[in-house]
Amino acid sequence: MKIRLGLTALALAAAAPLGAVAEEEKDTFIYATYFYCDTATQEKADELVAKNTKPIYDAAVEDGTITGWGWLSHHTGGQWRRVQYHMSDSIGGLLESQETLMKRSEAAGVSNDGFAEICSAHDDYIWQMESGNGLTDKRGKVSLSVYQVCDIAKEERADEIVETVFAPVYNQAVSDGKITSWGWSSHIVGGEYRRLATMSADNWKQLLTARGEILEAIYADGENKEAAEFSSICDSHSDYLWEIVAEGRG
Repeated sequence: MKIRLGLTALALAAAAPLGAVAEEEKDTFIYATYFYCDTATQEKADELVAKNTKPIYDAAVEDGTITGWGWLSHHTGGQWRRVQYHMSDSIGGLLESQETLMKRSEAAGVSNDGFAEICSAHDDYIWQMESGNGLTDKRGKVSLSVYQVCDIAKEERADEIVETVFAPVYNQAVSDGKITSWGWSSHIVGGEYRRLATMSADNWKQLLTARGEILEAIYADGENKEAAEFSSICDSHSDYLWEIVAEGRG
């Protein structure tokens, strides 16, 4: 099942045979907030998240309000300095859980303690997970995010190429212990980036070495026509390296 260009209900599920619905894996949607923070005081924001946010979000994972959450800190890349995200198996659940988490924070008397002054602006994105193992398996300590600008008319073809050509290479890297996790997500709501590729590992050397090996295997000295087709669809990107400060999974 897919949701494209809107927040409509997943009505197609009702028309599917009962057995097909029961066997189908649940969708995963990710609400990610990318913060612009004062670089002189951003570590204080991490302390506030650990103190105020983590207990509430961990409890929400435990009781099923959300399926996961995380807080990442900037290592290398553009102007975003921190990322906070939470996950659900539906758009409705994603937005409802956001309201629930806000109410719980208010009820607990949690104060921002100056967080808004440290991280005073942000960009919001909603992503849908398309491929990868980053939802079920534990992630590493550091991660790479590649934010892709793609041709909207052809981006679903890019998803097909990731699933059929790239995924086996990434899965082999996980099996070999070269990376801990990887993921491919599509844009639902947000800015210019249409696709998000992620992978994680236990340290920077392992992550970047694996990235080079994966790219070499996929592009095969320019001989892989489908990889070249992918690059023509998603023809520009921004790279970020993130430290995974806190994460929870259901």
